[in-house]
Amino acid sequence: MTTTSGTAEPSVRRIALVGLAAGLLSGMFGVGGGILIVPGLVLVAKMDQRTAHGTSLAAVLPIAVSSFLTYFSNDLIDWPVAIWLAVGAVAGTVLGTKLLNILPLKTLALSFAGLLVATAARLFFQGTGQGRGTVDAGIAVALVLIGLATGILAGLLGVGGGVVMVPALMLALSLPGVIAKGTSVAVIIPTSIMGTIRNRKKANADLRAAGIVGAGGIISAVAGGWVSVRMDDALSNVLFACLLLLVAARLVRDVRAETRAGELSTRGDSSAGSTTE
Repeated sequence: MTTTSGTAEPSVRRIALVGLAAGLLSGMFGVGGGILIVPGLVLVAKMDQRTAHGTSLAAVLPIAVSSFLTYFSNDLIDWPVAIWLAVGAVAGTVLGTKLLNILPLKTLALSFAGLLVATAARLFFQGTGQGRGTVDAGIAVALVLIGLATGILAGLLGVGGGVVMVPALMLALSLPGVIAKGTSVAVIIPTSIMGTIRNRKKANADLRAAGIVGAGGIISAVAGGWVSVRMDDALSNVLFACLLLLVAARLVRDVRAETRAGELSTRGDSSAGSTTE
């Protein structure tokens, strides 16, 4: 009785709340929401880190689709840019999901945190864009490379990749923030599909939890997209930069906590060995 009614139901509600928060971020800032979903799943569902990453990427899909509809209906997607980004992102996701079971996350997490801090610093001083990007051969290659890096991060960390794509599009192509966000969401969809297929094969995704998170996110993503369309670009830049700094701080904190726990475990093992001798 206690397990079914006292524990399971609150867990479902809490996981759904994670989805609501992630969906709001997705709609407002053009990110997939994984930056909230991953820590939420670890804390609420007590998932191991790798399963949380895979589950997050699966949950990002319905949330991104919900946000996409709002941006698409307002013609806020730069399709040539989105297509070239998607080419690199899908390939990068395949590589990222392979690395998920191989690489330690500590170095990558710290590097990613540094990238977020640098991006946030520039966004605080970034002006608003003037229009849609013109894609020549050089820009196309750059977009594929940005997409590749984004896809690797998506497959490895369980994020949609908007935290990389949105500032990159604003800084490199001078896209207005709202169009950069809409374009980012469009790319997140094929990226999350590919990543989920790969993670499912490797048993790195809990589709039930992903469905619960996604259902909550769908509702709030529409509201987030509605707010984004009406939000001043300068204010949006500042809010997004603050979000990036918070994410960076969380990454550093998590890495430090894991390192500290590992050191304590090592000391405990050494003490036990000395006592035995």
